[in-house]
Amino acid sequence: MSAHTLTPAPPTGAALHLKDVRLGRPDTAPLLDGLDLTVTPGEILTIVGPSGCGKSTLLRTLAGLLPPLTGAVEQDGHPITRPTADRALVFQDDALLPWRTVRANVELPLAIRGTPRTERRETAEAWLTRVGLADHAHKHPHQLSGGQRQRVQLARALAAAPRAVLMDEPFGALDAQTRAGMQDLLVTVLTGSHAEAGPEAGPGTGATVVFVTHDVDEALFLGDRVALLATGEVLDVPHPRTRTRTADHSALRRHIIDSL
Repeated sequence: MSAHTLTPAPPTGAALHLKDVRLGRPDTAPLLDGLDLTVTPGEILTIVGPSGCGKSTLLRTLAGLLPPLTGAVEQDGHPITRPTADRALVFQDDALLPWRTVRANVELPLAIRGTPRTERRETAEAWLTRVGLADHAHKHPHQLSGGQRQRVQLARALAAAPRAVLMDEPFGALDAQTRAGMQDLLVTVLTGSHAEAGPEAGPGTGATVVFVTHDVDEALFLGDRVALLATGEVLDVPHPRTRTRTADHSALRRHIIDSL
């Protein structure tokens, strides 16, 4: 199967911008107030903060599901007012439809868009190959492990070639080994350049990612930058990506933990 089945042209990541934003309910104290944040095209920005500080609310606002109380929320300089296919939202709960096969779940966003049946089937099969589940296309979600279901969710989110992917602790319920594997897979499919990528890795999608996590080590491994909602800081992460704690990583890790 040719690589163009995955993405006819790798999308350019979206630029996301929040300016002097207040988030929360109108009748209660805001969760976030005066937030300024810019996510550059194609970067992975990880978001860290204490429970209840507004991390999930921020993602839903970027997705167009929740309007800000005040301030501007934009994609590529245009206001975000509603959900669009340009932005995919990925949750900790895989949210797969239990009555659809794995392949049919991956096809779903393409079917909603009106993509012809043959094209969406080819795209779904190509993505299932890319996430290592080609042999499971005919199964239903209950026949898969938790890690496999998250691979299906990732394939479904990326099959429609979004320009931004908003991820709300998607690996939080996985065991440590499976979680590390999903982190590696995410980096591979986004950048196409991970050291452990196999021949099926394919080109990186180029999508911008905003990734919420409680796990500081996950934030440091995945992120090009880490945003600390408690303090308003946005910190650069040393590269190349590594699970080895260098002196720079250890100092940054301590700083993030202190912010919590």
